[in-house]
Amino acid sequence: MTEAAGGDSGAPHACWSCHGPITAAALFCHVCGAVQPPRPLDAFARLGFPGRFEVDAAEIDKRYRGLQQRLHPDRFTKRSPRERAIAESQAMSLNDAYETLKDPLKRAALLLERAGRSSPIGENRTIQDPALLMEAMEVREALAAATDLAAVEAIGKRAAAEDRRCIEALGAAFGAGELDKASRQLTALKYWRKLAEEIRGRRAAIAHGAG
Repeated sequence: MTEAAGGDSGAPHACWSCHGPITAAALFCHVCGAVQPPRPLDAFARLGFPGRFEVDAAEIDKRYRGLQQRLHPDRFTKRSPRERAIAESQAMSLNDAYETLKDPLKRAALLLERAGRSSPIGENRTIQDPALLMEAMEVREALAAATDLAAVEAIGKRAAAEDRRCIEALGAAFGAGELDKASRQLTALKYWRKLAEEIRGRRAAIAHGAG
């Protein structure tokens, strides 16, 4: 898949403090050392990863922790209120980027957005795949009819297996540049994750005698 730009990560900007040249992804000015405000970058560009679905989770953790350590509030106790506010804003942007790259659902949605595709997982989107829609109805009916934890756990195992299958299929689809297939798999993944929430609720209800 062709990687779309994730913002102006390579474009020059001026430091707010000394007006020296910096890149959009820079946390600090290399001239005066002032922390820089977060620029309009997506999660891949903000954490310095290529726009691919397959990511190294351990490397994401490592890179995120390293950047957050540089923005720790203790490092800014003697800085101006403006710099402390900027550092906090940078830290929040890094948090958002980290959560996006760690979550296959959000990561896939971002890749589709990068490719100019609208996300199939918006709040008001409904399932358009007839086969998935029928499966959704059947599984939800089975969950509603479950009266013991064993039945709920069986549905839960199925949902977990389908979650893993969708993630593997997303990796294959993005790797082959098959964006239509990736979009369908993303819709399916959203469904199975939503079902997992319902399963947890049903399990709790039965465990507390409310089922």
